[in-house]
Amino acid sequence: MLLPRVIVCLDVKDGRVVKGTRFRELRDVGDPVALARRYEDEGADEVVFLDVSASAEGRGTLLDTVSRTAETLFIPLTVGGGVRTVTDVANLLRAGADKTSVNTAAIERPELIAEAAERFGSQCVVVSIDAAREGSGWVAHTHGGRRRTDVDALEWARRAAWLGAGEILLTSIDRDGVRTGYDLELTRRVAERVAVPVIASGGAGAAPHVVAAFTEGHASAALLAGILHDGLTTVGNVKRVLRDAGIRVR
Repeated sequence: MLLPRVIVCLDVKDGRVVKGTRFRELRDVGDPVALARRYEDEGADEVVFLDVSASAEGRGTLLDTVSRTAETLFIPLTVGGGVRTVTDVANLLRAGADKTSVNTAAIERPELIAEAAERFGSQCVVVSIDAAREGSGWVAHTHGGRRRTDVDALEWARRAAWLGAGEILLTSIDRDGVRTGYDLELTRRVAERVAVPVIASGGAGAAPHVVAAFTEGHASAALLAGILHDGLTTVGNVKRVLRDAGIRVR
């Protein structure tokens, strides 16, 4: 059984780390290479690097920035944004990524998940789902959260895992950057449907929210960004709170 993981997310646009609210109003918060090194030193279990404008701009991920980030890390690095083909996956792994995250292209052509998993192994394939609540359910969005689809997020998570995804990176668009806590109902309902790890994302405002992601959301990992970038807490402090709550962490 894997221990719960604390993962730091670097949303990257034009080679710089940015952060916004509900995927909008992005502001510059620093250099990805320096931040990746800092968060590893603080005790992060993994880093996720997402090129947030690649799909919307119809281009691939910034491989040079990925390579420079990967060179600084000893912990696993997941990279996503603009991944459309198996060749894109291969290029990212060659640039130093340990895993790749797919979102828009996987919804447009779900076979990509199976193709990548067959060639590189499911452990290299993370399916990212950006979900917004509609009524009693959630709908998946693509292109960095900019485009609504007709895809039910819960059903899509189940299908993605069946196709070969090794993990689900589940982001609540409604909670992103708001800092009121993760969407625990969304996280729990996805976790109940899949047999692969679910990474809770969107909404962390304090360490107790991370505790809730594990105890109430049944997540396998929790993603943090803004509260770390803005210096409101550290990875080390979050892990101390988790340990105090009886949650085993690395």
